[in-house]
Amino acid sequence: MSVDRFLFDLFRKELMLCKVVPGERIGILSEDLVRRDYAVAFAAAAEDLGADALHINIAKKPGSFFGPGNSLRGQQAAIDALKTTDMVIDLVGLLWSSEQEQITDAGARMLLVLEPRSVLSRLLTTPDSRRRAEAARDLLAGGRVLRITSPGGTDVTYRIGNLKTISQYGYTDEPGRWDAWSGAFVWTGGDEDGVDGTVVIDRGDMLLDPILRYVSEPIVLEISKGMIVNIKGGGAEGAILRNFIAGFHDPKAYAVSHIGWGLDQNAQWNFLALSPEASQSVGADGRCHYGEVLFSLGPNTELGGNNATLCHLDIPLKNCSLFLDGRPILQDGEVIPEDMRVAGR
Repeated sequence: MSVDRFLFDLFRKELMLCKVVPGERIGILSEDLVRRDYAVAFAAAAEDLGADALHINIAKKPGSFFGPGNSLRGQQAAIDALKTTDMVIDLVGLLWSSEQEQITDAGARMLLVLEPRSVLSRLLTTPDSRRRAEAARDLLAGGRVLRITSPGGTDVTYRIGNLKTISQYGYTDEPGRWDAWSGAFVWTGGDEDGVDGTVVIDRGDMLLDPILRYVSEPIVLEISKGMIVNIKGGGAEGAILRNFIAGFHDPKAYAVSHIGWGLDQNAQWNFLALSPEASQSVGADGRCHYGEVLFSLGPNTELGGNNATLCHLDIPLKNCSLFLDGRPILQDGEVIPEDMRVAGR
């Protein structure tokens, strides 16, 4: 298979951000023919930088999906091989899985790459994005109470501080560190019984992968002690959301998971509605969009929690205000702290 020159040049820039150096072993994990052009281009780019590329291609299991249901599960020989590398390019989707933990705990840094090429090119990050994301992480990690409100009726409070806080900025250059090529944002988790209030998924907000729809009528989530206890309204999207969660037949599927906010000025909120590549996306633009709140339900094991449910859904919310220990971080969707703001925004 020939190397796509556009991808080669793009991936070489990304690997340079990840500080790939001669002699390193770069593991590339793919399944069947999915993103095979990405695997070939990453291997060529790594070798051009003097690294050794190890491409592990596994069969895509029927019904496999992102996270705990990934195709690497049970493939111990492949896992062991990836544990010997310095960096892993994950083209499958291992987040929220024990397989990812095994590999990163062995010292390999990992980069998740799932988005179509136009998104990857637009969200190719910079050290300044890292600086702003790490400033947000440091502030969030020291907080204890997070409150979110919105004109549509959201008013929810998170007790925080017992789970990890993670900054994402689109590359990784430290042993054992995971990141995703999906823009800049920050997130943490509420205490497992410490989230209470109301979240309104308003018109124009998103239900991300695997639903990938904008909401046309407000969906009201009532939350008590970290669990969704009622889902009201929402028309078609509300029905889809209720059926999606119920389909896991797992009480923990109703748990509130991570919470955070986006910091990437290059993200496009309307991407899923307007781009011909929308069907190939898993929603990076929504997750990292500058000034949005990223609300999520499902597992929290990546943050050190105990909920390993297979149900996971990210829900970006626009035009919210977010307060950390009473300090405004977002005001109607605008980033307030100077060290998190993009110059000129």
